[in-house]
Amino acid sequence: MRAASRIITVRQRAPNAPNNTPMEISDLLSPDAVVPNLKASSKKQVLQELSLRASRLTGIADKLIVETLSEREKLGSTGMGQGIAIPHGRLSGITHMTGLFARLDTPVEYEAMDDLPVDLFFVLLAPEAAGAEHLKALARVSRLLRNQAMCEKLRAASPAALYSLLTDPAARSGSQAA
Repeated sequence: MRAASRIITVRQRAPNAPNNTPMEISDLLSPDAVVPNLKASSKKQVLQELSLRASRLTGIADKLIVETLSEREKLGSTGMGQGIAIPHGRLSGITHMTGLFARLDTPVEYEAMDDLPVDLFFVLLAPEAAGAEHLKALARVSRLLRNQAMCEKLRAASPAALYSLLTDPAARSGSQAA
C-alpha cells in the first residue's frame, strides 16, 4: 500500500496549479506505470492484465478495475483505430487520475473503429466524482496517441525510453525513436 500512495503522490497536480493549466501526461503516468512488453492474446486477457497492473498502482482490487473497464467497453470499444486503445473508467476509492501505458508484443483484435488489431494501450482511471478533469485527461491522451509519428516512435522505442517519450515534450519532438 505504501507504494501505491507514493505513486499517487507522483501523479498529483500541484495544489496551487490553476484549473486552466494544461494537463500533461506526466500528471497521469509514473515510470512504473509503463509496461513495455505486455503479453496477451485477446481483448479479455488484455483488460485482465492491465487491471492487474493498475491494481498494483492504485490499491484497488483488480476485479473491480476489470469490471469497470469491461462495462465501459460494452458501451462501445475504446479502440480508436491505428492500433490504439484508451480503456477508461471511473472508480470509487481512488482520489487522483491514474494512467497506465502498455505496449503489446503482438497486437490483439479489439473491436477498434477501423477493425485493425491494437498494440498500444493507455488505461485511464478516474475518481468516481471526476468530471471535467476526466474529460481533459482523455483528450490529452487522445491527442498524444492520434499522432502517427508518435505512435511509430512508441512502437520502436526501447523499454527504457518509453516513459520519457510519453512524458517529455523534448523527447517527443526529437527525431530519434529511442
